[in-house]
Amino acid sequence: MELLVCIKQVPDDSVSVSLGADGAPKLDEIAPVVNAFDTYALEMAARFKEAHGGSVTVLTIGGDATVPALRSCLSVGADHAYKLAEESACDTQGIAYLLSKASAKAGEQPFDVIFCGSESTDASSGQVGAQLAEILGIPVVTNVLAVEPREGGVTLKQETEEGYRVVEAPCPCVVTIVKPNYEPRYPSIKSKMAARKMPIGDLTAAGVEADAAQFGPEAAKVRRVAISAPPQRQSGVKIQEKEAAEAVRRAMEMLAGQKLI
Repeated sequence: MELLVCIKQVPDDSVSVSLGADGAPKLDEIAPVVNAFDTYALEMAARFKEAHGGSVTVLTIGGDATVPALRSCLSVGADHAYKLAEESACDTQGIAYLLSKASAKAGEQPFDVIFCGSESTDASSGQVGAQLAEILGIPVVTNVLAVEPREGGVTLKQETEEGYRVVEAPCPCVVTIVKPNYEPRYPSIKSKMAARKMPIGDLTAAGVEADAAQFGPEAAKVRRVAISAPPQRQSGVKIQEKEAAEAVRRAMEMLAGQKLI
């Protein structure tokens, strides 16, 4: 099968983000990384390829700054990599539109399964995968933990609020991936060196015949109005009574005073 993994480069989510004087996040000093949920998607696609054959292509939207992220993906299982060099600010609908156009040009053959992370760790909207499927007119299965081939399609293990269920979908389809019960692999020195020599395909909005009216700030259907930091947590109260009974009595008095009991 031909597999496509859509990735996004995001600020390292292990680093605390503060807001500048203008109210915007201060991201200049935070190293960019591949979105965590996209690394799960790539690992799942790589395991699928190793077990059942096929090819894995990664695709992202952005300029030359995304090259390290793409080379990282090439070092852990991807066979091909493409970037669509578009820097315009887009909402999720615009991103999904650009991915839909780029996906038609990123491979020599149509893709059977398009993998997306369930959400990005910077915006956490969780919309792009479903919107991409809608634009392409193909099925989507969200919150996927495992993918297996079947005749004419795939069998998927899906996480739900009640537990898990197994569903089937024809190909082509879009799947959005949540964290499975394994971690993404680490690259070896050999795979890193090989990835440095692998070509990265360059796409442009004009080259993929994207309609400028469908993406960018003017086309956005959702706009960010403001960002604010969460309120600081108030300091707690320590009960330091030596006797357990007295500590419980004090705790109950405090709860009653706050009308919590």
